[in-house]
Amino acid sequence: MVKKTIKKPKKRKFKLSISKKRYRTLVNKKTSRKKMTTKEKQLLNDALYVKYCKCLKKFEMSGEEIKGYPICMNSVYNNRGIKPPKNASRNCKLVFNKNIT
Repeated sequence: MVKKTIKKPKKRKFKLSISKKRYRTLVNKKTSRKKMTTKEKQLLNDALYVKYCKCLKKFEMSGEEIKGYPICMNSVYNNRGIKPPKNASRNCKLVFNKNIT
């Protein structure tokens, strides 16, 4: 019998890995449905995820955590016409939390 291992999410920095100009060009490419390379897709997905988690963090700090989920999801993913990842808000705490080893 093979043991199942639980895959932990890779820890990342809470900072955009690309410039704002590059980010805008990638979003424009995605919304206009132009062909994107796999590296470009990955860069865009990472940048959107960091923006989403930052937005949630702002709402957590202000004490309005419940209101933050739909507002952040709308502002980052839905307004750009991009499908959001599953369990995005749950994974934010695992990926960007520095206390968990």
